[in-house]
Amino acid sequence: MTTKGEFLASIRAQMRTARDLFSASVAKRPEHPAAEADTIRRELAERWPAILERFRVEFERVGGVFYRVTSLDEVPAVVGRLAREREARGLVAWHAAALGADLAPALEARGLDVHEMPAGETAAAAERERLRAITAGADFGLTGVDLAVAETGTLILVSGAGRPRSTSLLPPCHIAVFDRTALVESLRQVGVLLEAWHRDGAPPATGAVINFITGPSRTADIELTLTRGVHGPKEVHAIFVEQGIRG
Repeated sequence: MTTKGEFLASIRAQMRTARDLFSASVAKRPEHPAAEADTIRRELAERWPAILERFRVEFERVGGVFYRVTSLDEVPAVVGRLAREREARGLVAWHAAALGADLAPALEARGLDVHEMPAGETAAAAERERLRAITAGADFGLTGVDLAVAETGTLILVSGAGRPRSTSLLPPCHIAVFDRTALVESLRQVGVLLEAWHRDGAPPATGAVINFITGPSRTADIELTLTRGVHGPKEVHAIFVEQGIRG
């Protein structure tokens, strides 16, 4: 049996071997977030290839699988290959308007059973339960990405109509599609953009939840035994589209 002292000593040993990803400090709240957000966007537009490469490195470091394709037309082929490798068929997806493209026909042509989320809010409790059951039973959840943070390899998804958070949380495999407009360098920049969305502009959606997803779900018990997929997907895949999603 592990004693309290041995348990704490094990944690200290693990902490000594963990590397620091970045220095942490309290960021000052921006006085004019919209103007600062515009500046950030202009700077990111010039440096996006290097930012994307850093995102790839950090995303793979936390257990994600990264793909780079030229156009949206190539996304169904990537998803179809994942389905064949896993002998899987069921896929739930954000509504086409929220995803930025209607990929359902091409995915169905590759043998997938696609269930697209409704465009608006679902009022009836019975319908919400039906959709939740479909999502929980699906093999894949296909979403877009609102922000992709290079510093930590994190995907940020805002919930709302046509884009429920369950799509990225319940299926065992989450597939996220994004382009350069989602890329940011740091969590500090994320703070500025969130301020701009909610104070001076409009957020991507008006749901109650903003999910920060850093790799597959991981849970460790008191003995520090790591298990994937207990509180979320076992796999997270990110597909970067060079030519853009919305044209």
